[in-house]
Amino acid sequence: MSELLFKIFIKDHANTTDAKVREKYGTLGGMAGIIINVMLCIIKFFAGIISASVSLLADSFNNLSDALSSIITLVGFKMAGKPADKQHPYGHGRIEYISALLVSIVILFMGYELMRSSFDKIIDAQTIIYSNVSIIILIISILTKLWMFFFNRKIGKTINSQAIIAAAKDSLGDCVATLAVLCGMLIFRFSGYCVDGYIGLIVACFILFTGYQTIRDSLSPLLGQPPETELVGQIEALVLSHEGIIGMHDLIIHNYGPTRFMLSLHAEVRASDNVLELHDTIDLIEKELCTRYGCDAVIHMDPIETDNEIINHARQVVADIIASIDTRLSMHDFRMVTGPTHTNLIFDLVVPFDFDISDAQLLSRIQDKIFDFDKNYFVVISIDKNYV
Repeated sequence: MSELLFKIFIKDHANTTDAKVREKYGTLGGMAGIIINVMLCIIKFFAGIISASVSLLADSFNNLSDALSSIITLVGFKMAGKPADKQHPYGHGRIEYISALLVSIVILFMGYELMRSSFDKIIDAQTIIYSNVSIIILIISILTKLWMFFFNRKIGKTINSQAIIAAAKDSLGDCVATLAVLCGMLIFRFSGYCVDGYIGLIVACFILFTGYQTIRDSLSPLLGQPPETELVGQIEALVLSHEGIIGMHDLIIHNYGPTRFMLSLHAEVRASDNVLELHDTIDLIEKELCTRYGCDAVIHMDPIETDNEIINHARQVVADIIASIDTRLSMHDFRMVTGPTHTNLIFDLVVPFDFDISDAQLLSRIQDKIFDFDKNYFVVISIDKNYV
């Protein structure tokens, strides 16, 4: 059904990298959330009044907060789709992350309010009124919210949107919350025990946990996170597919929204090759990256001396030493500076972020192994942390 709605309401729905298409997906998800949640809120409110159930009333106001969340998502997508301007040269895509953060805050607030009202219900317990109409409404609500979870999750994964994924998690939380209310009413119907307040407390804890998860996932892209391994592999394959490029390192990706990022990298080339031809190749790679990923790309050219047998031998010795310590280590930008008393081996060492050996210990171990090979060789190492 989701695919059918996409085809009906979104022109060129398969082109999810286009900002306008993404905005339409967000608009569809937001409008569906507003309409459905307002209807559920009204129905549950009257059912809660009839049954005198605080958990059902709280669930109705939770739907109202979901409608507010959908409005935030809708406005967020509209603002994120605005083109770049003088004050924001990289566009407004990060507003989508901010809208996801606001939705998370709304979830936390509703969880707190439900917990507070549930404590009041436990302290001052009141008998609820069983109603078949309320049971039917709750079942319809559960099925509706379950559909919204799958619908929003489909949109979120299709366009890689944290805001929509947060809305999907919120819908799943509502589904569990309403199921708990239903269980509470059934327990009262068949046992006579009023566990309304306790059920509300359990639901509140679940909503608070969902809010914590969504706020964590929303903050991550705002604070900055490493690029996906698959994307790094694709970029590396594209760069190395060009003649004259013998290596790549120092890839950095700056995220300005789900469809907007900038990247920079260092491309290794042979120092003996024609610099003008290499420059033309670098320009071509930048354009290809820009076309494929819709990004701005800046490539720094690193000339590597490959025709000197002494340097090649020393490079291989260092590479073997590094591999003997840990195969996850690697190096780049290797060069030798020979003086009258000693020779400096200068290179960048790529170290995993969670490496279990300190930088100082690692450098000392490499230097000791280099001394075993030649007492006149000294290492000058710059540490690069690998986050991928």
